[in-house]
Amino acid sequence: GRECTAFELEFAAYCGVAHCVSVANGTDALELSLRSLGIGPGDTVATVANAGGYSSTAIRAVGAEPLYIDIDPSSMNMSAVDLSVRLTPAVRAVIATHLYGRMAPLPALLAVTGRAAVPLVEDCAQAHGAAIGGKKAGSWGALACFSFYPTKNLGALGDGGAVTTNDEHLAQRVKSLRQYGWSGKYRCSEYGRNSRMDEMQAAILRAKLPHLDGWNARRREIACAYSAALAGQPVECPRDFGESCVAHLYVIRSQARDRVRAALQARGIATDVHYPVPDHLQEAARGTLAATAQLPVTEQAAREILTLPCYAELEDGEISAVVGALHALSQEAPID
Repeated sequence: GRECTAFELEFAAYCGVAHCVSVANGTDALELSLRSLGIGPGDTVATVANAGGYSSTAIRAVGAEPLYIDIDPSSMNMSAVDLSVRLTPAVRAVIATHLYGRMAPLPALLAVTGRAAVPLVEDCAQAHGAAIGGKKAGSWGALACFSFYPTKNLGALGDGGAVTTNDEHLAQRVKSLRQYGWSGKYRCSEYGRNSRMDEMQAAILRAKLPHLDGWNARRREIACAYSAALAGQPVECPRDFGESCVAHLYVIRSQARDRVRAALQARGIATDVHYPVPDHLQEAARGTLAATAQLPVTEQAAREILTLPCYAELEDGEISAVVGALHALSQEAPID
């Protein structure tokens, strides 16, 4: 419809790419991107195990196997060093997630994948509007995948997703696969799925897109306020809220994470853990080769991470309440 077509053009222009293909949700975007690259049974796709299982779900859905890469301890994004060590000729693609709104080290990752002639797919579900050197998330990889779930920096009223790319052939492949594999109306060249964004979601996203940069700026303000107020406290805070981070989530680390979380809950402050169980330790992974992955940095992070409230509508007084609760807790007993 007209709203979807208009949103695709507007979002492509915002990301600085030639093509945007809207789909039903972010996980479909990942799966259809892999299928457009010809990834299927017997193939291996490298990804991280600390990003909620969405890339693993897509990889399994196309019949491939995930190869888990460990993370950088400071950014908690994929480590380019570990990718260079673990990348083998069996790997057909790499999915790099921009976790918590902070862009993965794409120049370093692309240097590794480029030498191996392996396509890189960006998972931009938490990084709408982030950029490195002015080049936005969604414009670096062979393909990039977005979710517009309501909690995202750019969220619809319900589910929605998109694939962005500068490759016309891949864009046409995704367009076909999102609608049954049609090459023309009622003409099936291959079997795809029904994964379309509806017109209402596209209309809502079109109305919200002009506000995205302002909302991201407010998220950065909140994140900077947290980090400044928590300086010297016995928790590890994220740093560097420049253009490459849109502060989708504000995640601290503490060896006493569970006690800190319980104490904040008792003070009326909601928190969450993104994400508590790495993909290779999930029950669904038992008995698979992926379950044998050695990911010490990933596993340590999963034991320590805690997400504080961070969204564009958060008020200054609410930020002070969160920080005050953490200060009071640290005075009662050490929280490192």
